[in-house]
Amino acid sequence: MALIVCLAFMSEGIKLIYPKRLLPVTIRSLAMAICMFCFFSGSPFLSVTQMAAGLYTYPLFVSLLAPPLLGEKVGRWRIFALLVGAIGAFFLLNPLAENFSMVQILPILAGFFYACNIMILRRYCREETPLALTFANGVIFFVSGVIGIFCLSLLPLPTEFAQNMPFVAIGWPAIGLSLIGFAALCSVLNLIGNLGIIRAYQTADSSWLAPLDFSYLLFAAIWGKVIFDTWPTGYGWLGMILITSAGIITIWRERRHMN
Repeated sequence: MALIVCLAFMSEGIKLIYPKRLLPVTIRSLAMAICMFCFFSGSPFLSVTQMAAGLYTYPLFVSLLAPPLLGEKVGRWRIFALLVGAIGAFFLLNPLAENFSMVQILPILAGFFYACNIMILRRYCREETPLALTFANGVIFFVSGVIGIFCLSLLPLPTEFAQNMPFVAIGWPAIGLSLIGFAALCSVLNLIGNLGIIRAYQTADSSWLAPLDFSYLLFAAIWGKVIFDTWPTGYGWLGMILITSAGIITIWRERRHMN
């Protein structure tokens, strides 16, 4: 948030962080907060690739939500993409495996709420500045974090919950300069990524951007191997390929329809 304020002052002034329509921007940020909660709640139990692929089911939910919310028609290409994506999600989750857990559904729930964010963005927030949208996200994330700290401080956690998710139950850890520096680096990278994505979709052809957007899955697999020494299974790769294909088909057809 501090970086966004600095960028605003370096550009046209503090007015850039004020939303023109407060309610839709706030609801969009709430959807993003729930999305991130679902996404990171599965992080102790899932690989980076599983989390990323689950999140990137969002184009399928966009196709499902667009008709009732935006009045868009569902053609045969969207139905085809939905089927391909659903098959990909099935292979990714692999519910028939012995080690299947309901936790694996959390990233897909994150994809649903990310799609809700896109619906609100497309319908109500087209005139907002990228800085205003990103700053609103920061405010909602900060407030939700404070509420979470307050609730966890007052309410005792079940023993099983504390054992399964110790990073929530241990309270405040010791914070040194290295941790502060790492958090600051992540904040800068996250801010650059968010602003870049928003600006790209505001100015460039989405049919060209879609394949680049889905490169997120490839980078997630690479970093998962480099940092955590985990690599997708054969079913995982197949699910990722199908989900990526479905997402690109959906975005391509949406762009053709708009033109």
